[in-house]
Amino acid sequence: WWRPKSANQDILWRSSNARYEKGRSIRGGVPICWPWFGKHPTDDSFCVHGFARVIPWKLLESSQLKNGATKIILKMLPTEAVTKQLTYSFELILTIVVGETLYLNLQTTNLSDSPFVISEGYHTYFYISDIKDIKVTGLENSVYTDKIDDFGRGIEKTTITFDDEFDRVYTNSNDCYIEDEKFNRVITIKKSNSNSTVVWTPWQKKALAMGDMGEENEWRRMICVETANLLENSVVIYPKLSHSIATEYSVQEY
Repeated sequence: WWRPKSANQDILWRSSNARYEKGRSIRGGVPICWPWFGKHPTDDSFCVHGFARVIPWKLLESSQLKNGATKIILKMLPTEAVTKQLTYSFELILTIVVGETLYLNLQTTNLSDSPFVISEGYHTYFYISDIKDIKVTGLENSVYTDKIDDFGRGIEKTTITFDDEFDRVYTNSNDCYIEDEKFNRVITIKKSNSNSTVVWTPWQKKALAMGDMGEENEWRRMICVETANLLENSVVIYPKLSHSIATEYSVQEY
């Protein structure tokens, strides 16, 4: 969980049926999707959304900043299974700053002699009052790929509201906002070096089939708005160079 002192409600959602098992992702919080987003491009046997969210990380640093926030730096520890899935060497560092805002920076460094391509994202689950009573703004006029409509393309004309399953990837997207009138608040999602945003809700049928989405109506209390780089926004990283993707979440109540 993360709740600033100024907030009356939690900001992040976690399923009551989340599984804490080795090699399995946790349904909630901020799973890290890397080095691919969604299915592996050539081998469906590999872990969906990559392996970063299911393998160990090493704590490199933990400190308190002058403003009272806590800074944590983690480094991925590749397992033998991971090294068999990749043809390149890398370093992956995650910096987290927890305070009145929540800041995350994921840095990929290419330690190989050839370039490689990644897709990536923060698969963040936000806690909301009810999926039918919120709207997502800031993505108007963005081009999207609709995964439910056989990856059809379109342009988002209006504010996003929800009355069914929703799964779209927005390209060339800017900062966006979750407006929640019942909670009297707006969650701001700032992005840096991110050209994609994913918006997802499973809705009832898919949520019940997933097994780890919580009780019958628990899915109504979450929305995923994901800072990412995927599809045509996948990133090429050249030898000995680094790439970072960052996001920062803040809350304003009214």
